[in-house]
Amino acid sequence: MVQTIEKSLATFLEGDLGEVEEAIRKAAATEILPRFRQLAADEIVEKNGPHDLVTVADRLAEEQLTHALTALLPGSVVVGEEAVHADPSVLGALGGDAPVWIVDPVDGTRQFVHGDPGFATLVCLAHRGELLASWTYAPALDELAVARRGGGAVLNGIPLRSGSPEPGRELTVAISHYDFTTDEEKRVLATLLTDGVAPRPCGSAGLEYLAVARGTLDALAFSWENAWDHAAGLLLVAEAGGASATVAGEPFRITGGNALPFSAARDEKTLGHILGLLASAG
Repeated sequence: MVQTIEKSLATFLEGDLGEVEEAIRKAAATEILPRFRQLAADEIVEKNGPHDLVTVADRLAEEQLTHALTALLPGSVVVGEEAVHADPSVLGALGGDAPVWIVDPVDGTRQFVHGDPGFATLVCLAHRGELLASWTYAPALDELAVARRGGGAVLNGIPLRSGSPEPGRELTVAISHYDFTTDEEKRVLATLLTDGVAPRPCGSAGLEYLAVARGTLDALAFSWENAWDHAAGLLLVAEAGGASATVAGEPFRITGGNALPFSAARDEKTLGHILGLLASAG
């Protein structure tokens, strides 16, 4: 059975994966964009507080993607943000033998709710913790970034390269938003308030990763590890030439248990500098 799944996965990855892009665009076109700037009050719900929101668009887009993606790759499963919220045991699939689609239907729900186009649909295909392919789609901006493990990254079909910051220039760094951090996390992230570094609160995590991959943001430093927020972006940055690691200097594991915070950056040198500052918090 395991060999059959692996063979099916290998065959799938050898294709052009265009059907995945079509599924993502369709979910956004039918469930997300028609509700952008059109949400009724009863279509918005707080999950864990006033800053942690979910909308009917999140739920319906995830349901549609779950059906579409598992149909494209028989034997695969989905770990979606809303499914995990309803049943945390769903997370266990990240460490299982089946290929897993990691889905964040609306990354940046707060932006979506407030009519800000800076939100995205994130999808990543992984197997036994290894990131294989990812899609970062900003439907209101008409931008789609795709990455394949070992195959590079593109944005709207154009190759992405993260490059390196100009020597001597202040580094721009997106960090976990203050509304979502504990006092201890704020203390550690405050180590980036130093000469040569300009930290700012992050928006949509997926779009911050895209900014690193395209070289318009030098690095990010995040203090939470939800796989659906990070899987797609981590592969995108890696395939664009960037690098990432936890504060312990280890690769980020989508299955969890990471030393936090962690960082992704345009190059290894920038990553090392950011991680060094974060580690100085002790």
